[in-house]
Formats: sequence, C-alpha cells, structure tokens
Amino acid sequence: MTVDDTGSGAGGDGRVDPHAPDGGEDPLALRLEQLILGAERRYTPFQAARSAGVSMELASRFWRAMGFADIGQAKALTEADVLALRRLAGLVEAGLLSEAMAVQVARSTGQTTARLAEWQIDSFLEGLTEPPEPGMTRTEVTYPLVELLLPELEEFLVYVWRRQLAAATGRVVQAADDEEMVDRRLAVGFADLVGFTRLTRRMEEEELGELVEAFETTAADLVAARGGRLIKTLGDEVLYAADDAGVAADIALRLVETLANDETMPELRVGMAFGTVTTRMGDVFGTTVNLASRLTSIAPRDAVLVDSAFAEELIRTGEAPVSEAEAAAAEKEGEETPSYRFALQPMWQRPVRGLGVVEPWLLTRRDGRSS
Repeated sequence: MTVDDTGSGAGGDGRVDPHAPDGGEDPLALRLEQLILGAERRYTPFQAARSAGVSMELASRFWRAMGFADIGQAKALTEADVLALRRLAGLVEAGLLSEAMAVQVARSTGQTTARLAEWQIDSFLEGLTEPPEPGMTRTEVTYPLVELLLPELEEFLVYVWRRQLAAATGRVVQAADDEEMVDRRLAVGFADLVGFTRLTRRMEEEELGELVEAFETTAADLVAARGGRLIKTLGDEVLYAADDAGVAADIALRLVETLANDETMPELRVGMAFGTVTTRMGDVFGTTVNLASRLTSIAPRDAVLVDSAFAEELIRTGEAPVSEAEAAAAEKEGEETPSYRFALQPMWQRPVRGLGVVEPWLLTRRDGRSS
C-alpha cells in the first residue's frame, strides 16, 4: 500500500481513500491479513520508510510501483513492509540495480502477483469457502482454510518462479550478443476467436466466462507443451512467441485443429510474423508484433496467415518447400526431397493499416499431415 507524500490521510489531490484502514474494519479481515502477512500492523508509511532507512519519496515510488493504494499516514504497515523496502534500497546502494530498475522490479512483480492473487480469490478460494454445511458461516470456514493453504501455495509459487527464472535465464545466456537479449528475432503469433463480440450479446455472463477460460486454458497448454511462451491473454485473443518459426507454426495449426474439433468453441484465426521483437517486463513490442496482429484481423476462419519473413524462415530451415510445384517436380523425377512439415500458399498482396503493403502466406500442414 502506498503513501501520500503530504503525510495526511488524504491523497495528494485531497481525496480520502475509502479503503484506508480504520477502526471500523471487519475483525475477520484483520485476522486474515495478519495471518497472510505474518505480522501485525505497526508502522505508518513515514515510520516504515524511516525504519528502512529510505526517503519517503523513494518509499512512495516503490509502493506505488507494487500497485498498493495510498493510505496517508494510517498505521497499516508491518515489519515485512519495512524489510521489503530495505531490500530494494539495499540492491540500489550495492550497485546491483539502478533506482529505475528497482522500481521496475517492484512494478513487474506487483502487476504479476496482483493478477495471480485476484484469480486465486475469484476462482479458487471463493468456491472453496462456500459453507459445507447448513448453518456454518463463511467466516467459520475461511480462516482455517487459508491457514492450511497458505504455506502450500507459497512453496508452489516459489517453485514455479524459480523454474520460470531458470528457463528465462537459459534463453538469455544463449543469445548471440547483448543486443539480442533485448531486441531478439522471434516468431510471434496472435490467435483470435471469430465473432466473439456477437457471442457476448447472446451468452450469459457465466457461460461466456467458462468459454474464455476454456479457450485460454487450451491455448496455454498447447503453447507450453510445444515449446512456445504465452505472452498474454486478452479474453478472446492470445499472444504467444517462440524462438523457432517451425515451433510457432506447429502451435498455430494445433490451435486451429483443436478448437475445430470442439463444438462448443467458435472458429479461430491466427496471424504470425517473424522478425526483431523488443521485450519488456515479459511483454513484446515492435513492428513484428503489430504485423502479426494485423494478419490475424484479415485471416480466414480456421486458418493461419504468416508474413513473408515467416515464410522465408520456414523455407530456410527446411520446414517448407519453396513451392509445392518445385517439391512435386523433384518427387516426380525421383530426387530425394526433405520431409517438409508445412505448405505455404502466397495470397494477394494487400495494404495493411500503418504497415504498408504486405504479402500474406496461407500456412497449412503439407498433405494435411499432423505432426
């Protein structure tokens, strides 16, 4: 939770934060907070900053970056808050991180864990804390349940984070040079559910939520299993990336094939591009990403469109022939040809908003084979 530099209970614009702690808070909420944080409220923001040995300005920047609301000078912080400030400031003082990088660490961690916490409460704890027997209140169920789950979830979170950190570090050290660590050549794909806006008008909210969750789960599992990385989900759309164009192509076609076999799912269209991509805080940016998004918007239903650079990369790596005619001619003459996985069909060139004229290619499995 962040602090207001004025030292009052109101925000910098004079508004009072309705969520600021006060004496009227629910006793169960306070007990749960103490259980989860592992400490009682002891410090105002000013006291916490002073105990950590950092300025109020820097403490405010860290707290806001982590996504916590302004609380003025209410006594709402714990020893853990002081320790977190001290650690971040210590990394800066030791020269391991610049102040800007420390703030970025706080922001990326805060944004990621905020989403995780919201999901766990909305989709996990809320269902589990339904009173199991008539007459029992949710209050009687929630505290012991959280007490049992907390250490297990914490251990699992650290395990997954270490695994992800190891994988990300491996990709970085394999980069050819320092520039490639930030501006890398990647295959980027967008997968978009067709007609989702119309569905939102016809389906009940619960049904729509279940459909989106099923789509995101299916996409996340396929992307991970085939060696790609899920960048983000946007309800009816997922964005993923892969170091290898062949891997990205296989993921795209598997997504189309999987959803086509599910009668409950709308049709899918996928657009992919290959080229230099800038990575920041787990997200990807740049012309390559924009092109993949534009190709998705013009892709036929249950089909995959790629840009010319993606097509060239598949040809270069032997995943697709230069043309089907050339491959057929070689086979007819009895020449030994590579075992191509994909086929590429050039489409009409067309102008794409903000990117000029592009030449899309329709990507399919060669001879309809599934690898």
